[in-house]
Amino acid sequence: MLKYDSVSSLCCAAESAGLSLSQLVLQDQVRQMGETREILYSRMRDRLTVMAQAVRAGSDPNLRSTSGLTGGDAARMKAYAASGGMTGPLLCGAMARALAVSEYNAAMGKIVAASTAGSGGILPATLLTLTEEGGLSEDSAVMALFTAGAIGMVIAEKATVAGAQGGCQAECGSAAAMAAAAMVEMRGGTPTQSAHACAMAIKNQLGLVCDPVAGLVEIPCIKRNVAGVVIAFSAAEMALAGIESKIPADEVIDAMRRVGDSLPCSLKETAQGGLAATPTGLTLLAQVFQ
Repeated sequence: MLKYDSVSSLCCAAESAGLSLSQLVLQDQVRQMGETREILYSRMRDRLTVMAQAVRAGSDPNLRSTSGLTGGDAARMKAYAASGGMTGPLLCGAMARALAVSEYNAAMGKIVAASTAGSGGILPATLLTLTEEGGLSEDSAVMALFTAGAIGMVIAEKATVAGAQGGCQAECGSAAAMAAAAMVEMRGGTPTQSAHACAMAIKNQLGLVCDPVAGLVEIPCIKRNVAGVVIAFSAAEMALAGIESKIPADEVIDAMRRVGDSLPCSLKETAQGGLAATPTGLTLLAQVFQ
């Protein structure tokens, strides 16, 4: 049985067996959970369905969060994406999906926390964009969720996915790493390439603080999901091009843990520093809680 304590061991096991990461993980979960492949696959497909439903509901131009601070930006981005934008409809569409899920979360809608609720827009935005606009199959997205889950389990084991413990690098960083690795597999990359994508995604968010305005998972969290999507795409593209991370994924994850441990309490989800402590941030705090 797999231990999910290192990315390198997962990649070695997959490549030795001639399997993709998702095939390896699904095979292992069948053994560990005593369920059939069909049942576990169906459950993961249900999660993809919830992700798609969150994108649709979050794209409502009239959607607003309970606090009233956010909402409607997904609809704006979706309309802009239809024109192509500067980066094209694929990436713009992914940004719109990330906004939709994050805004739906802020409005107390049902989402899949991957790796957390606050970073839950990144993974669905990437996978659904590749299936709905990139021409890839739903099956490839369902299987990629097993790969993403394995990467997330390693990060949780070696470091953390909680902003309160490791800052936003642990939330959006882990989600972007999961998404990058999953996208590489969807596009036919190897397990080793997925590992490089994972490493590059985290490296580009090391030190990212968690500073929610008014203590709510809205500002700047929602727009950081968009940035996480862009980082995931760029990391996956580099890995698929044959570019490697000079620092192995496991060492990058270890570094993320050490950086998170070094962050002061004020920058780990306490809303005592960073953007939460700006004049406008304090004004919004007073506005929400009077």
